[in-house]
Amino acid sequence: MKLDARPRSFPAPALDGIPLLVPVVLTAGVLAAGFFDAIPENMIGGLAVIVGLGMLLGPLGNRLPVISKIGGGALICLMVPSILVYLGAFDENTLAAASALMKQANFLYFVICTLVVGSILGMSRKVMIGGLIRIFPPLLLGTVIAVSVGIAVAMAFGYGFHRALFYIVVPIIGGGIGEGVIPLSSAYASALGGQQADFVAELIPAAIIGNIAAVITAGVLRRLGDRRPHLDGGGQLVKVPSADTGPAEPAPRDPAAPPRNHALGVLLICGMFVLATLLEHAVHLPAPVLVIIMSVLCKLFGVFPPVVEDSVRGVYTVISKHFIYPTMIGLGLLYLPLQSIIGVLSVGYVIACVAVVLSMAATGYVVGRAIGMYPVDAALVTVCHSGLGGTGDVAILSASNRMNLMPFAQISTRIGGVTTVISAAALIKVWQG
Repeated sequence: MKLDARPRSFPAPALDGIPLLVPVVLTAGVLAAGFFDAIPENMIGGLAVIVGLGMLLGPLGNRLPVISKIGGGALICLMVPSILVYLGAFDENTLAAASALMKQANFLYFVICTLVVGSILGMSRKVMIGGLIRIFPPLLLGTVIAVSVGIAVAMAFGYGFHRALFYIVVPIIGGGIGEGVIPLSSAYASALGGQQADFVAELIPAAIIGNIAAVITAGVLRRLGDRRPHLDGGGQLVKVPSADTGPAEPAPRDPAAPPRNHALGVLLICGMFVLATLLEHAVHLPAPVLVIIMSVLCKLFGVFPPVVEDSVRGVYTVISKHFIYPTMIGLGLLYLPLQSIIGVLSVGYVIACVAVVLSMAATGYVVGRAIGMYPVDAALVTVCHSGLGGTGDVAILSASNRMNLMPFAQISTRIGGVTTVISAAALIKVWQG
């Protein structure tokens, strides 16, 4: 009997067909460089930090028991970096590099703008119009019920009406930190007296807890959609005959079609945002809202030929497939300060915040189903009103794998948030008066 003397080969661990050793070694090298202050504090250094961690933590979260069913990779990419920052695991050089990309270079807005423009231009006109018309009933009713339920639950745990409304409910549905908490803190300081920074510290915890609850809710909604496909549009809001629209994801490209020009796609996406910024001062609407309006009008009137729309869709595909988890890493590193919520944590406080989010999602589900929307997708768009602005939209839609809902999520967040901030600023002056 002859023995085979050849060494046996075992398949190396792989990540989407890529040897796992490659991103592990590269990411370890980048993080090690941070301890020597060797990471460039610019776009290159920032991408090196977030892409490596995103490639590793995202798939890990999708494979973990329990976690994979309530947000998976999105939840892990959001929470693990935030926890590590709180524990002091990252050096200043690493955080500065990530900040240079996410804040100074505003990579987050590029991602959001790509998802908005790409999904609108790649969407059926009938689906787009139907979604825009029907999004407002669940959003409006969801806000009313969320405010009522949030106040009732908070008061049941001993909070006063004033505290429950202005310091728990309003910051959750105010549209994020930059667009919600900051202007709210200014209005509160003006009406009540005191320092704006003190009000920021009181408002941020509810906004953060609400965002985390919204991400987990999105993961649960995705699980519900997987189990009951008839409730789930897979990123399509309105139920229409199959002949009127294609699937939520685009069909395979025709090999005879002209090649995608990704540079043209990037130019169109960035150009739309620049034009929106130019118009912002004239029409007094935020640039992200104007990007949605401009994209809708371009799609509605067929401004761009199919080859241009396809190029934009190509950039959208790259970003939505490969850069969402890295973006979540950046959000966890910089936009989710756990130290802000540690001091106010209590059972009643957390339950009140969660009640706001769940009532928003439940109302969106019920109302959406009643008016001919896919209830899971309607609930996801509605619950985006309780997220941290654009940051929360990315996290929520990533947890539910519905990035093509970004235009509707932005409407929910921006319009809902602005309305909340204006209303709360007016009410607190009346209350004080």
